[in-house]
Amino acid sequence: MITIRRAGVLDARQMAELLNAIIRKGGTTAHTTSVSRDTILEWMDRDPQRSAWHVAEDDTGNILGFQFLEPHPDLPVEACDIASFVRLGQTGLGVGSKLFDASRKAAKALGYAWINATIRADNSGGLAYYQSRGFEDYAHHTKQRLADGAVVDKISKRYDLT
Repeated sequence: MITIRRAGVLDARQMAELLNAIIRKGGTTAHTTSVSRDTILEWMDRDPQRSAWHVAEDDTGNILGFQFLEPHPDLPVEACDIASFVRLGQTGLGVGSKLFDASRKAAKALGYAWINATIRADNSGGLAYYQSRGFEDYAHHTKQRLADGAVVDKISKRYDLT
């Protein structure tokens, strides 16, 4: 059984481990360097009044994925940015769907009108995930340089909450 709940301080270590495995695999996230528990905690504290963090866990408390939404300086005030991470080997089991249900409700409660997802153009799984949730393409960003120097295209997708 998958349970969705608000993420807390004690989840940061598992969240960092999950994300680091994705980063090491490569090819799906714009993150290119490892993150620590403290990095996750810093992110969680960036704008707690306008952000929402959720984790998906199994019956044993193992975190299967996490998702967060927060304001972004390149977006209008009525929009938030979303990021989603599912443990390697756990995709396709409903983790992302359940996380998005919680995030969508949180975004509405926080007063946002729409959610932005910007995904690497070579991340077919991420693009399919957001498309299946009802996100629609609205911008294509060519030749975006990542922190490790790699250059990728990115696609921005929009989900209207109204």
